[in-house]
Amino acid sequence: MAMQEHVESLRSKHARLDQLITDELHRPMPDQSTLSRLKREKLKLKEAIERRTLNGAANGEAAH
Repeated sequence: MAMQEHVESLRSKHARLDQLITDELHRPMPDQSTLSRLKREKLKLKEAIERRTLNGAANGEAAH
């Protein structure tokens, strides 16, 4: 269960970054360096989620 909770936490952070990116894009003059940083962080979280999900599935845990 701890693995699933960790994945849910990562998904929550991923969704928050997605919202921050959307908010930045809707500003009159979006900061490109901020957007780049947020997108890199979001990609790292996505990769971490995929690794945890695949590892959990390989270990017989339920993947969501």
